[in-house]
Amino acid sequence: MEWLGGLPPSWLLGSLLALLLALTPSRAAREDEKNGPGRREPQEEDWETLAKVREAGGEGVTGSRGWGRGERRKAEGRWDPEVDRSQRGFSSRLAGLDSGLHQLHVRLHTLDARVAELGRGLRRMRETAAKTHEALEALEAAELRGQQERGRLEGCLKGLRLHHKCFLLVRDYESHEAAAARCGARGGALAMPADASQMAGLGDYLRRALAPYNWPVWIGVSDRRAEGLYLFDNGQRVSFFAWHRRPRPPPGSGPASAPPDPAGLGPDQPNGGLQENCVATTSDDGTWWDQDCQRRLYFACEFPL
Repeated sequence: MEWLGGLPPSWLLGSLLALLLALTPSRAAREDEKNGPGRREPQEEDWETLAKVREAGGEGVTGSRGWGRGERRKAEGRWDPEVDRSQRGFSSRLAGLDSGLHQLHVRLHTLDARVAELGRGLRRMRETAAKTHEALEALEAAELRGQQERGRLEGCLKGLRLHHKCFLLVRDYESHEAAAARCGARGGALAMPADASQMAGLGDYLRRALAPYNWPVWIGVSDRRAEGLYLFDNGQRVSFFAWHRRPRPPPGSGPASAPPDPAGLGPDQPNGGLQENCVATTSDDGTWWDQDCQRRLYFACEFPL
């Protein structure tokens, strides 16, 4: 069988294959188009790099996988100086942050030690303040005892000694409650005559101290707890009374012959009801009168011997 122009079939087949190869781009050309000029498959580059290393005497290296990333990129020709500088800068910043963190830890430890020291100092200050407060309280208590002792001595030196107590007249105007407080601050209390004998001695002392005038003077008796229930300021019940009584005419005499009330002292006592709950004694005759507790009068204190 004759073929085109008498050409043998083998020559014709070879020509067709050559034409196909010429028209079809090679694999390398395709990779160049894909990766850019001068770029080859990583496997080929790895083999070439490995060959170069082996030629340079790099024993023990079996492939590009045993390389560091930077060295491999340099050997592969893909090393970028900008990336390397960025990595170095990042590593430097990490080192700086680590150093700063270490310094912060050192400062924190120093601050903890300082706080602990300040805490110990604060505890010592509190202990000292507590001791100072206790000493101050003891000093104030001693001062109060001294004032009370001086008041008691003054009361007994300037006033009246009677049995186991002393009476002292204070010529200041105070309410019943304030008068009791002032007597207490001097180590005593408002005068509380326990019986008729003590009341007679107190009345004589007040009459001589305030003559020729007649002054009401607070004593430590009241019925503030319950109307009509008269108690001393120490809570004991009053066992005797010296209430003022208006003079009565003699039996069988008419009203016209009744003696007049001297100085207009008023009716029998007590007569104030709920309005007058505290007791004052008059200096001229030593009788008791109920008074408004807020009224400001002289007062008599008593002190124990």
